[in-house]
Amino acid sequence: MQVIGIYEQLINKLVSKKLDSLDTNKFYQQKSQIEKSEASIILGQYLSKIITFALEQISGENSIEKQIELTNEIILLLKNKLDNQDFLNNILENNTSVLKAIFPKTNSNINDIENYIKEISPYTGLIQSELFTGSNAGVSLESEIKKEILSSDKIYFLVSFIKWTGIRIFEKELKEFTHAGKELKIITTSYMGATDLKAVQFLASLPNTEVKISYNIANERLHAKSYLFFRNTGFHTGYIGSSNISKSALTSGLEWNLKVTTAEISHIIKKFEVTFETY
Repeated sequence: MQVIGIYEQLINKLVSKKLDSLDTNKFYQQKSQIEKSEASIILGQYLSKIITFALEQISGENSIEKQIELTNEIILLLKNKLDNQDFLNNILENNTSVLKAIFPKTNSNINDIENYIKEISPYTGLIQSELFTGSNAGVSLESEIKKEILSSDKIYFLVSFIKWTGIRIFEKELKEFTHAGKELKIITTSYMGATDLKAVQFLASLPNTEVKISYNIANERLHAKSYLFFRNTGFHTGYIGSSNISKSALTSGLEWNLKVTTAEISHIIKKFEVTFETY
């Protein structure tokens, strides 16, 4: 272990042996104790990698069943170690599946429920991060945000400017979203006169919608481009990157946008929400 640089590595037995082999006369080592307030996060991330690696080692016939069995054994170990019966609620059935949606069968205008769920479910899912690079390969940001809108219960947009050509892309989805009684909040700016009046007028005409325009471009130049989608199920998603609401930025432009999820990095989603509300 002679790679020079900075680390944030828990020192396990393997790392400890490698550090012991270093000549202390030639190499300086800086170490620090785990902070009490950060211990659960650091150790949780460490265990997550080990458990994922362990599950990946299980292959062949009945591999899923064997991975579920190992998962349950770990849960039972935690239950016994902490003497907490609540851990039993996390036990998985042998034939377990993934819950994708819950919708009422009665008093619904949905004719084909399975097709409807497919139409509103983001291609990249709700639990993993994804990078959109604006290339023609893979899922487009335009198509993904349409699905995000239709499957959300509350939406925050924070963008430098809004063009009518960009709003037209989501016009149908935004109408459907807001007319269903769901909340839309948008913050934009008058910077360089780039925001289209027609776009703002359309957004302001939507029900359950608040639009705030920052005119303070001298002291507080708002340059963020971010989109946050809340769901009552708790599976929130957000996009942070370089795309304003314009046709080129959302379709053909070489813009980079990172999708983040509550399931994976909830602290980023929470900071997004809190910061937006302070604005």
